[in-house]
Amino acid sequence: MTRDRSRPPRVRLFQNEKLERLTVISPKAFAITWLAVLALAVYASWGAASVAASFGLILLGLALWTLFEYCMHRFIFHLKLRLVVADRLVFLMHGNHHAAPSDRYRNLMPPIVSIGILGTVWCMFLLLLGPAGSVLFLGFAIGYVMYDVVHYACHQFPMRSPVLRQLRRHHIRHHHGRTDGNYAITAIFLDRLFGTHIPAKKH
Repeated sequence: MTRDRSRPPRVRLFQNEKLERLTVISPKAFAITWLAVLALAVYASWGAASVAASFGLILLGLALWTLFEYCMHRFIFHLKLRLVVADRLVFLMHGNHHAAPSDRYRNLMPPIVSIGILGTVWCMFLLLLGPAGSVLFLGFAIGYVMYDVVHYACHQFPMRSPVLRQLRRHHIRHHHGRTDGNYAITAIFLDRLFGTHIPAKKH
């Protein structure tokens, strides 16, 4: 039997089939999962703050996500420790994506990771702000969904519009240029702000 050359190779992370299935997600399952989470966040946010305050909290949540996205990618996904266990953990989290960047079932973060992280953040916001924390979380979650959709598109679509093409080029340089830069996926100005921008090659 010949291998389907139209499908990129997949890096296997676990021998156990059930664990392995937890590391992948289809675009359809991603859409269903996060439409449900966002709907729940909207429901929990309803009436928790005034319209003006809600608008401000959602914008703040989006801003917090962009910083979280950058820091997570730079300091956690590319963590470098001289420990075998740490290297294995980093590979499970993100290194496998660099090994097979075109695997469309790993271009989106699996729910076992994303729900765990964002659920923890939601609880923290509720502890800090009470019911209004759900409004802040709504902005944060919208930022996450935008990030993962853009990341998926960078690897799977040609991105022909000028803005989308710039986002794609920025991220592809991280994969095929240097991995120690261009950590932002959506708020790419953060790489210039923090000095991690990878310039285009001069011809």
